Amino acid sequence: MKEYKYIFGPIPSRRMGNSLGISPIEKRSCTYSCVYCQLGRTKNLMKEPKKFFETEDILEEFRDYLKENIAMDVVTVVGEGEPTLSYDLEELIIGLKNLTEKPVAVITNGSMLVYDRVRKALKAADIVLPSLDAGNETTFKRINRPNGKINFNDVTEALVKFSKEYRGQLWMETMIVDGFNDSTDELKEIRKILDKVRYDRLYINTPVRPPAEGYVNEPSKEKLDEAIKILKGTSIQRLSSGAFFSEIKDDFEAIKSIISRHPMNKFEVKSFLESRKCKNEEEIFDKFKRDDDIEVVEYKNYSTYRLK
Repeated sequence: MKEYKYIFGPIPSRRMGNSLGISPIEKRSCTYSCVYCQLGRTKNLMKEPKKFFETEDILEEFRDYLKENIAMDVVTVVGEGEPTLSYDLEELIIGLKNLTEKPVAVITNGSMLVYDRVRKALKAADIVLPSLDAGNETTFKRINRPNGKINFNDVTEALVKFSKEYRGQLWMETMIVDGFNDSTDELKEIRKILDKVRYDRLYINTPVRPPAEGYVNEPSKEKLDEAIKILKGTSIQRLSSGAFFSEIKDDFEAIKSIISRHPMNKFEVKSFLESRKCKNEEEIFDKFKRDDDIEVVEYKNYSTYRLK
């Protein structure tokens, strides 16, 4: 496969399956310089959207990529920085959707939701994944290190506003960092903000890859457990390593037991089955269709399984 300028992957994602990345910004351009960032410190610390590339150039690459007929489950606008800094974001999302039936997702730190233009653009996406790492201005500045002209209250208010306007899937993510936002009080402050947000899922992440700053560490198991409990979220690390667990030996019955408490999408089911070295995956998915107790909720090319 040829080398592309704006396209990378597909990359396996436990949340979304095989994710094809689309980068609409210059590398290391962001509104934050997070202490945990796996890309290192931000080189171009920005405060508002700008035009980086011609949208048609990105779409032309995407058209060419589609000729390769490589399996993917989702097209993710992500970039190596903050993708909502792209001034032409709406044009890009709509252009991608016109070329594929796969869902189009956008991963964002949420800071640019303060702009009407950005909120309007993101409404065109099928899935939006904003982050919220702090419950107050002080922690926000410590962990996210935003551009000095970005205000915490403005960002959180814009997130709440967008969540009530958006009709797609909103998947929140919180990065828990040892000594920054893992105390009980900090977690409760984040929870207070989340209570105002209308979202579909919350994923809890930890800095498992080399961070921008050497003093950044993962939280303890006890702190992570507390974060999961207070924030009511799912740990990405435990999900990717087969976090869904059941002592029930039968794979199908084990999944039914889990979805009685926690709905699972098809990629989470696949991850769970892989962790158990299941050899009859297709048969189990067929059983889902035939079992009257299981409801299959379809959204674009995503199937989520839950008990009726």
